[in-house]
Order: sequence, then structure tokens, then C-alpha cells
Amino acid sequence: MNPIRVIVHGAAGKVGQEVIKAVSGEDDMQLVGAVDVKAAKDSLLLPDGSSSVPFSTDLGDILARFQPDVMVDFSIAKATMPAVRLATEKGVNLVIGTTGFSPDDVKEIEHLTAEHKIGAVMAPNFALGAILMMHLAKIAAKYLDYAEIIELHHHLKADAPSGTAQMTARAMAEARGKPFLQPQGKAAASRGESVEGVTLHSVRLPGLMAHQEVILGAPGQTLSIRHDTINRECYLPGVMLAIREVVKRNGLVYGLDTLLGL
Repeated sequence: MNPIRVIVHGAAGKVGQEVIKAVSGEDDMQLVGAVDVKAAKDSLLLPDGSSSVPFSTDLGDILARFQPDVMVDFSIAKATMPAVRLATEKGVNLVIGTTGFSPDDVKEIEHLTAEHKIGAVMAPNFALGAILMMHLAKIAAKYLDYAEIIELHHHLKADAPSGTAQMTARAMAEARGKPFLQPQGKAAASRGESVEGVTLHSVRLPGLMAHQEVILGAPGQTLSIRHDTINRECYLPGVMLAIREVVKRNGLVYGLDTLLGL
């Protein structure tokens, strides 16, 4: 079987660099190109130093010349949408880890994948532990009426609250079939954003990477479910899984839970 031909959009970013390293080490994948607005030279040396791949600011040129099977995107939402339009026109499958999309953006991606009969996996978090955290929170949501989420990220993260926190709150409310109850108090001015009755609190500080704690409450007790990202390697098993699965699918898959059978 031929290897899956992959390009990385957002290749100069911290996660993009990790994806390049991971794809380069997989026997069933071949990195054929890298794209980033910061590309200052026309080739990118692979991590093992054995060879290089084309590196460009021009996604259209990379798509046309190297005909990838999959584009992995870890950039920013305003750069992702033009890239998605270009890639889908060429019949390239998508793995998207960028966050900060509007509902209309997601609908457009869904439409484009259906129109061009390609697959897309879009997830606000590719860490398998984070997916399990959300799964466990959905189970607990059926039994406890109050919940809040504290999400903590590095100070350069573009969006707040995080896509993972919003997705968790919506999934929890869907699992219980109704919004959570809101505790009554007088400190409304200090409260975070409410999603389906779940208050989301965002912390942005140097020294943090990506962390989330779901706290569920009931009279006389609380239950906490927490996931901590220690380094960016945690995203790679999920990204590799998505690359292998997306070439088998048509349409948009949102979240890794479907790929994991949760």
C-alpha cells in the first residue's frame, strides 16, 4: 500500500513542528511539503537530517506540485479557512487542529467536504487524555446538576474560553438532556462565560501549557475530573490516528471521540 502523502499547514508553529517530526517517523506516511506564512527558505530539513521537503508560503503551489492525500492544519482560524477552500478544491482530506472557528466556519467546512467528497477530522483537542476527560465528564453529567470548568493555557493562546472547554460543556449538557442548574449567588460580576449552564473560567499565564478541570457539584460533595498537558507530544497519537482515518471517510467528523469509538 502506498504511504499517505501529507503536507503540514502552519509548519513553523510549535505544534506544526511536532507533527512534522511525527509524520516523518511513520512508515505508512510520507511528508511531501510544508507551508507557513513565515517560510523564509524553499526547503525544510527533516528532523533526522536525512533529507528535506519543499517549504513555502504558497499553499496553492505546494498542493498543485505534490498532490497530497491529507493536509494537517495547525495555524490560526483566519488562515485555515482560505487553506481549506484551496485544499478541498484539489480533493485533499483535512485534519484540523486549529481552534477559534465560528459556527459558520464549521458549516462551511462541512459543506465543502460533502461537495468535494472528501474527509475532514476537526478537533479542538487531539490529546487522547483530554478526550477521555470529556467522555468521563459526560457520564458524570447525568448524575450531578451543577458544573463549572476551569481551563488554563499559556498566555499566547488566541481564544478564550478554549474550544475544548466549550465542547466539553455542550457535550455534558447533551448527555444529560438539559442545561445545568446555575447556583444562586451575589458575585455575578466575577463569573465566567456560561455555556449550557456551565460557567467557564479562563486562565492565561506564562508557564502554563494546556490544562482543564471539570468540577461537578451536588449538596455535600464535588467531583473533579482534570487533564494536564505536559508537552505537545501528547497531541501526536491523536493526529496520527486522524490522518489514517480521514482518508477512509467522507464528510466532517468533529472530535476524536468518534474515531475512538466513545
